[in-house]
Amino acid sequence: MIYVFHKFVSVKSDTPSINDFIVDKITNSIENAVTGEVFNTEVMLLTNKERKEIKKADWQFNWHDELKKSDRQVYKLVTVSNDKIVHGLISVTDNSDHIYLHLIESAKFNKGKGKMYKGVPANLVAFACKVSFELGYSGVIAFVAKSQLIDHYKIMLGAKVLVANRMYIDTKEAKEIVRQYFKSFEP
Repeated sequence: MIYVFHKFVSVKSDTPSINDFIVDKITNSIENAVTGEVFNTEVMLLTNKERKEIKKADWQFNWHDELKKSDRQVYKLVTVSNDKIVHGLISVTDNSDHIYLHLIESAKFNKGKGKMYKGVPANLVAFACKVSFELGYSGVIAFVAKSQLIDHYKIMLGAKVLVANRMYIDTKEAKEIVRQYFKSFEP
């Protein structure tokens, strides 16, 4: 897979976003932080028409701007039982041989010590790996990490460093993540 690594070095976007999501737990879906109850999730394309669902004050990143970028697709994580509450967002680009993660963010109520649900960021990473498998890219995804989170991503996701703070998840690790969140999907 040497051909994949060449593209990781030159990301197609103007300035790569630096990811600082915390993978709190690898779950089977998302899990209530207090009760441990598990909720089945769906990841759905967020359309421009639905952007009113995303209130700027509730998010660290400007997802309205992200939706305007033609090289990206933004997806929302919701529960099967309630697709009106957005638990997390992810912005990705199809780079022809891997999926590039621009941004991942948990909803405000899923951050910090008082978070309501665990497993949101890992669920979104699993989705990106699944898309990579579906497109024939062997599950490979790439992203730029905050320097202080590199070890965290290595431990929690099995991510590897390509160069500096550019990281990727390769096939073996992608299979493990996808199998955890998408039981019926066989990469």
